[in-house]
Amino acid sequence: MRKILGVASLIMSTCVVHAEQLNEQEQISPYSANVTFASQYISRGFQQTWGKPALQIGLDYANPNGLFIGTWASNVSSNYLRDASVEWDFYAGYIKTFDKFSAGMTVFYYYYPGAESTPETGSTSYNYGEIVPQIGYGPFTLKYFITYTPDYAGYNSNTMGGLTGKRSRGSSYLDLNFTQPINESWTFGAHYGYERIKNFSESNFQDVKAELIKDLGDGWSTGLAYTKAWDKNSYYKKYSNGETGAPISNPIDSTFTVSVKKVF
Repeated sequence: MRKILGVASLIMSTCVVHAEQLNEQEQISPYSANVTFASQYISRGFQQTWGKPALQIGLDYANPNGLFIGTWASNVSSNYLRDASVEWDFYAGYIKTFDKFSAGMTVFYYYYPGAESTPETGSTSYNYGEIVPQIGYGPFTLKYFITYTPDYAGYNSNTMGGLTGKRSRGSSYLDLNFTQPINESWTFGAHYGYERIKNFSESNFQDVKAELIKDLGDGWSTGLAYTKAWDKNSYYKKYSNGETGAPISNPIDSTFTVSVKKVF
């Protein structure tokens, strides 16, 4: 069976600036930018650069009243998504903090320029969008990503087989995060996620992450993250982008990622 998957992550990996983090930072200007160099790009447990290094850039505007808008981009591998080289994300939303509580909503759109599934499967685009309500208390944040576009990351009857006419609108991703400072310079983070793909439950998956982040001062930080994903029936164990002769690998196997980030 041809396995097609595209996922981003705008905000699920160490590489994306979370809206609530922007809201909590004391900034002279509402505008900020970030650049990350990482040993690989992991999103929702999937190795989107096929184990190769990643360069990621983001731009954000965060109003003190809680409104924010931003964009973020990373290189990706064509071995992961056919003809893909870049993931480009756009997002906007609102978040409000009340003492230890927070609540908000974000809308995302993930764009993969030029990337499509094989012509034999109808040249399905990998582009997709999600709406994300979220709540937080203290070190915990819970987000629920819901796909509003016709397909989630190219999942449909053409790419997945089965009954004709099936789409994956309404797919969801449960994202639970724990972030706790250890001291003035070190922070520990933990994550659990569960992806439910509508009409294609055989491709559902779960993922976990544990990370340590060190603040180096002057906007610099470095991180070490362990990630792993798994599915019920080893669906992704022999993954390819669907192209004839494409490399086969296990993109959800456990792995470590090292990153260095600068926030301007």
